[in-house]
Amino acid sequence: MRLTQPRRFAGIPYSLAYLWIAGREWIGIGAGDGRLGEGTALSLAHLTKSFNYMHPISKTRVLTGITTTGTPHLGNYVGAIKPAIEASQDPDVQSFYFLADYHALIKCQDPKRVQQSRLEIAATWLALGLDTDNAIFYRQSDIIEIPELTWMLSCVCAKGLMNRAHAYKAAVAENEEAGSQDPDKGITMGLFGYPVLMAADILMFNANKVPVGRDQIQHIEMARDIAGRFNHLYKGQYFTLPEAVVDEKVEVLGGLDGRKMSKSYNNTIPLFVSEKKLLKLVRKIKTNSLEPGEPKDPDTCTLFQIYSVFPSSSSFFSLPFLPFLDIGWGDAKNQLFDYLNAHLKAPRERYNALMEDPAHIETVLQKGAERAREEAAITMDKLRSAAGLGRFI
Repeated sequence: MRLTQPRRFAGIPYSLAYLWIAGREWIGIGAGDGRLGEGTALSLAHLTKSFNYMHPISKTRVLTGITTTGTPHLGNYVGAIKPAIEASQDPDVQSFYFLADYHALIKCQDPKRVQQSRLEIAATWLALGLDTDNAIFYRQSDIIEIPELTWMLSCVCAKGLMNRAHAYKAAVAENEEAGSQDPDKGITMGLFGYPVLMAADILMFNANKVPVGRDQIQHIEMARDIAGRFNHLYKGQYFTLPEAVVDEKVEVLGGLDGRKMSKSYNNTIPLFVSEKKLLKLVRKIKTNSLEPGEPKDPDTCTLFQIYSVFPSSSSFFSLPFLPFLDIGWGDAKNQLFDYLNAHLKAPRERYNALMEDPAHIETVLQKGAERAREEAAITMDKLRSAAGLGRFI
């Protein structure tokens, strides 16, 4: 095995550290008697840990943010939570999951709603089995380096790029359709510049892959543009260019009214409502006028879609509302409720216990923030030096 030449990572401000890399394996390390910013002695273990955060050798990095403005529902579970939790259990993937509470402030100025949503979302992910030993799970607002990086990226981001952001264009179009003389009426700088904040979330941790829906691909493209601009201006490879990952197999669940399940349409089924409330919501699902025994199309049947979210090898092919089966919609809804309730009972109990113990959730999030900030601090030291904001000594 031929080793590369010793490589000095000048971005690490507190040590003369050299690493020998062969392929994807870390071979060895030698460190001088460098110091942390406050003069704390650097341990070999800390340096090794810091290097692994900055330059992951064997793991793909995946990052997902969850805006904290609503209560998690079945549509969220299908589109984001389920695949993310599966990824968190993969030892070859370093996952970053964060509560995007800075993003929440853009569209929600109700502090109680934001606070409650943060608690509900954290409890949901933990109740459903997020592996927080492998994944890094944190609150965006606990990472104080994120706003700093957002400003640095804003200073290299072209305004024209933000003009083309889908959310901003949609808001302007809405004003124009309403006949407003001011096309920017009601548009905040938060809404206008939030793609830069999203870029900071992604680039801070050099995420390789970012799972998104098709309507969010533009955000990743903007993050790539901003990262490339920074790398070019400051003549270095400071940021990994992230890739958008669109899972074509991810279903879009229909809601109570048949449209896409979304809190914007007020047609959701929250994941962990009580049994009584769950039954009431399932019975409200809109169906057609087909009689028992008439062919029913699984592709357009909301009941079938929801049922298939929790497949079971023993019952998947005996769905009560597959085409041609002699069953009415009322019976189908009752059977869907029984099926959903059975699958959600155990995680619902864990969720309720977590909601009663916010101190435990806080401990988990603080642990994640500590891990995230260890890396963020190193990254920002490197970026400050690149931009001329580093320390004099």
